[in-house]
Amino acid sequence: MVYLSHFGLYEQPFSLTPDTEFFFNNGVYKDSLNTLLIAVRSGEGFLKVTGEVGTGKTMLCRMLLGMLGNDYVTAYIPNPSITPHILRKSLADEIGVCVSPGVDDYDLLKSIYQSLIDHAKSGKKVILCLDEAQAMSEESLEALRLLTNLETEKRKLLQVVLFGQPELNYLLQKSSVRQLKQRITFSVTLERLSLNVLDEYLMHRLQVAGYDGTRLFTKDSVSYLFKVCQGIPRLANVLANKSLMLAFGRGQKMITKKHVKEAANDSGLGGVLNGLWKYMPQLGRRSPQERFWR
Repeated sequence: MVYLSHFGLYEQPFSLTPDTEFFFNNGVYKDSLNTLLIAVRSGEGFLKVTGEVGTGKTMLCRMLLGMLGNDYVTAYIPNPSITPHILRKSLADEIGVCVSPGVDDYDLLKSIYQSLIDHAKSGKKVILCLDEAQAMSEESLEALRLLTNLETEKRKLLQVVLFGQPELNYLLQKSSVRQLKQRITFSVTLERLSLNVLDEYLMHRLQVAGYDGTRLFTKDSVSYLFKVCQGIPRLANVLANKSLMLAFGRGQKMITKKHVKEAANDSGLGGVLNGLWKYMPQLGRRSPQERFWR
């Protein structure tokens, strides 16, 4: 980005790529990661993480996979809107099972089971993470449940973590997948950032990117940013990045409310989200601390 040296940065602070170096280890994210690590290490079968679009589910997933260490074999399926057979083949590929292109389900399951047994004998646990799990079909969810039936006398051979949008909760309400729902032992919900936490989040990303100065975003600019993005980190990143570009283009080194407002208008968010939140007041409530920023 052309503005990096202008603000004393060595990399882009508000990229949309889920770079784990920028993981915000605070508040709900710290608690969620700790909960997942404890649940995985205790050998629980199914775990669930839900959150609105842009709240950081993929980032959390990558942090979890990166922290499990050599005692774990990790599998990651980023788009599970696939048939049960392809789901099994994807899992087989992730855990190192070589299967022929035309393998049938019986031989495929047999190979997966043998691989899971081998990993267990070598003292390793196998963790499967599925992103965008709200897109799974009921048939694939049932196939996933059956995969977790693979076990020894001592423990499950496969643990599963589902990451999905709130629609995943509605999917799990269906009677056809009630057996899977009963196996979910831990559930985590990623909430939006509050106003004060959003301020900390912006500074955190700036500092990771090399910024070592004082406040770059004024309080008014953070307040307006919160008003527009409603605490969604991805939207905050988009607007913060555009605000930096606007300030750089004018030779300014402080981000004001005017910059953020212009960034929101340029993104088509200036009036759109404000109108939306009027009809969703439960998502727009503010604490007394947040009202201080108005």
